Amino acid sequence: MDYQYIIKLLIILIPFILAIFLGNLIIPFIILITHKKKLFDPIDSRKLHQRAIPRLGGVSFVPVQTFLMALTIVIVYKIPFINLEIKSWEIFPMFYVLICGLFVLFIVGLADDLIGVSAKSKLLVQIFVASLFPIAGLWINDLYGLFFIQQQLPFWIGAPLTVFAVILIINAINLIDGLDGLCSGIVMVGCLVLGCLFIYYEAWIHALFAFITAGVLIPFFYYNVFGTNKRKRRIFMGDTGSLTLGFTMAFLSIAFAMNNKDIKPFSEGAIVVAFSTLIIPVFDVARVICIRWYTKKPLFRPDRNHLHHKFLRSGMSHHQAMLFILGLVLFFCIFNIVLVEYISNNIVLFLDALLWITFHYIFNKIERNKLEKKIVEPIH
Repeated sequence: MDYQYIIKLLIILIPFILAIFLGNLIIPFIILITHKKKLFDPIDSRKLHQRAIPRLGGVSFVPVQTFLMALTIVIVYKIPFINLEIKSWEIFPMFYVLICGLFVLFIVGLADDLIGVSAKSKLLVQIFVASLFPIAGLWINDLYGLFFIQQQLPFWIGAPLTVFAVILIINAINLIDGLDGLCSGIVMVGCLVLGCLFIYYEAWIHALFAFITAGVLIPFFYYNVFGTNKRKRRIFMGDTGSLTLGFTMAFLSIAFAMNNKDIKPFSEGAIVVAFSTLIIPVFDVARVICIRWYTKKPLFRPDRNHLHHKFLRSGMSHHQAMLFILGLVLFFCIFNIVLVEYISNNIVLFLDALLWITFHYIFNKIERNKLEKKIVEPIH
């Protein structure tokens, strides 16, 4: 390992540590303000918490992400003996629109957390920010044989597909945010996995952004999961956090999936690996929507039928359910990364779906048995 490679790893590691430090610095300040101004998450029948808890933790994400990205790139380019081997300046417009989209969603999410924003307005904003990616040259241009499509996708197909994928990912991440540590944990695992893969392919700028995001999530995860209400040390991310994190994951996943030598070298399994970290939230949203459609309920009305709700009803604690789901996310990541080296993308995707269906079939039987026991016990 030459000294240049070590320096590049340090360029990623130092901002990662700084992101942890800044997140840990900002979040207590946000908690203090939210308690003074009484900016709490509302309590209703759908929510799992029954106490007033601040919900502006996501305010810390975008400022730290953008500040450390910009600062690191400026410093690195001022040091003459460091070469990040960026293949083309064409990738920078992708990061420019990423920052623009993050700030738009940051403002909309903050408005939603403070005064409320209609679902229709949020959808229109999501369509707008999702459209920025194809405009900047970032879009799904190759399915790598998935669904037996061998040719690269033309722009008029790839661009709408990209917009749909971004909106799906944003909403999947937003809807999975129903359990302490779950949303931040899934995104943190996703960023670490994709960040390591970007390092492997020497896509240093993308790896830098992934690790900065993971870094700023670590202190939030601690306060969200281990903080206590009595000491005023607990906080939720709110839509400010979940919307911007969804956009972040969409950017990293699509960038990894894109067949573009300016980002990284060609990889046959890129499309499957890129979205492996999102299998659980995306599959869960698809399952819930299908159930609502089958039972003739409104498709977009919130309910308690998500995966974490099922785990809680089966008798798991909040922490157990969260850790179990994060374990599933990590399993699918490793499973897909290994298998794409040996079998086709179509078979890997089929196995993913089969494992998901089998898991739910077994778990549903366990959940039914638990519920039957609870009904029978009072009779005795």
